[in-house]
Amino acid sequence: MSDARRLYRIEGVPVLQNRVFNTAAEARECVRGNVTLVQDSMTGLVFNEEFEPGILHYDQNYNNEQSLSPAFQQHLAGVELIVERHLGRTNLMEVGCGKGYFLDMLQSKGFDIEGCDPTYEGSNPKIRTEFFSAALGIRGKNIILRHVLEHIPDPVGFLRQLAEANGDGRIYIEVPCFDWILNHRTWFDVFYEHVNYFRLADLQRMFSRVHESGRIFGSQYLFIVADLATIQMPRADGDWVEFPSDFLSSLYSSPAPMGDVVWGAASKGVIYSLLRERMGMPVDIAVDINTTKQGKYMPTTGVEIFSPEEFMDSERKGCRICVMNSNYLAEIKNLTHHHYHYMAIDHD
Repeated sequence: MSDARRLYRIEGVPVLQNRVFNTAAEARECVRGNVTLVQDSMTGLVFNEEFEPGILHYDQNYNNEQSLSPAFQQHLAGVELIVERHLGRTNLMEVGCGKGYFLDMLQSKGFDIEGCDPTYEGSNPKIRTEFFSAALGIRGKNIILRHVLEHIPDPVGFLRQLAEANGDGRIYIEVPCFDWILNHRTWFDVFYEHVNYFRLADLQRMFSRVHESGRIFGSQYLFIVADLATIQMPRADGDWVEFPSDFLSSLYSSPAPMGDVVWGAASKGVIYSLLRERMGMPVDIAVDINTTKQGKYMPTTGVEIFSPEEFMDSERKGCRICVMNSNYLAEIKNLTHHHYHYMAIDHD
């Protein structure tokens, strides 16, 4: 890419914020990297210029599955409707299908779909445990690409490879919304794993034929449905990112009480806990409904991850729960019987 404008920098973050560890000591010794967000002057795309894909190693301790939440299941039901409306119910391929939850969900409703992902651990014969390559023999499929493109160092080049291998077909793409991150000053949404940060206009300029696009999941995510073969290099058109000077304002604004509990031991919770620790305001524990994370420890801080039941039995009634994603606030309050103080940290 050409010259780039620097927007934001943070040092020493975990390179895999969704990897958990068996001991606190192992967690504190995790591999770290730096994030320097820049905007390319020609394409307008925002990315981490310090990203090194060679230091990311995924294994069975990596898990970013959100499907256990009723709120997220409702989101997936909405995505299903978009997929059916534009891609149909047959000849589908989910590239980067993760643990296969969404693919299994579509299959259970009669969709004809296959997938691929190197982290898949199940037994569905329609899923290959490898990432996309031309050797997979994909041709003429309608492609689903959910929360993959933000991890790819050359997103336009990757989509071109996908188009060359697949030929005709539509693509559904879903990624985090960079505008939402900036507007809400959610500094805990900047991760090493995410090399790219997209705005809706960025996605729209990447294709010459777009069928539908917009914001979903409380505007935290973007989606686009386009003809894959019309992928093109976007042009900035003077659409420069106005990075807020007070991006870290909520971190510095007021002291946080000791004994806080983080609900959500995934990406947001990891970065939130790390910067709180650096400010001398560490959190006590983390809570997550994902059973594969419970009893483990979050990277860099070594904060222990409890199940909701263990947390509620731990005599912490009246403490403050820092809810990492406001989309889950209502269900967390109901699950914990409204016995605590709650703060949705991504609210304005």
